[in-house]
Amino acid sequence: MPKQVDHEQRRVQIAEALQRLTTRAGLEGVSLRQVAAEAGMSMGSVQHYFKTKDEMLRYALEHRHKLRSERITAKVLAEGPPTPRSILRACLVEILPRDPDSEGDFLIGVAYFIRAVADPAMAKAFGEGMPELLAFFADQVRQAQEAGDVPASADPETEASVLWAIADSQGSEILMGHRTPAEAVATVDYYLDRLFSG
Repeated sequence: MPKQVDHEQRRVQIAEALQRLTTRAGLEGVSLRQVAAEAGMSMGSVQHYFKTKDEMLRYALEHRHKLRSERITAKVLAEGPPTPRSILRACLVEILPRDPDSEGDFLIGVAYFIRAVADPAMAKAFGEGMPELLAFFADQVRQAQEAGDVPASADPETEASVLWAIADSQGSEILMGHRTPAEAVATVDYYLDRLFSG
């Protein structure tokens, strides 16, 4: 009987190999051959699942976003009934490089950003989720306003942008040793406490 192959699992295996290599050496120096070796597969197998490096990069980016969403959902649900504040906090803290996994995730994001600056197709793929993320943040602020937890004078769209900036801007500071993860999380909490002042 022929061996059954889980094609989606193979694609994930390749994406995770690409992510490990990217964390260690950046994105531009990664070849299909290196990804195949890291994944424990032949070059032909990798090319069977991804015809081009760009196709593989886009899939790996989508996979990374999916894993991050799953981690955020698990954290929010573990803390009890979700509230706009707990949802926003989980999202913002997840962006910060606080441990080896989140540090790798942040470095992968930086590598994709560098590629996206020079590659319009990658820029489109890299930026696709940002409008939805900011809209999601703004919606959480609106829900908190309706519950009386955030002042009615707060502009949800502006607050969404500020929240993103607070988390995103601290990542490189953590990696460079200018801030600790605890200090960055404290900054997130400081701003959320001010925003959720009712």
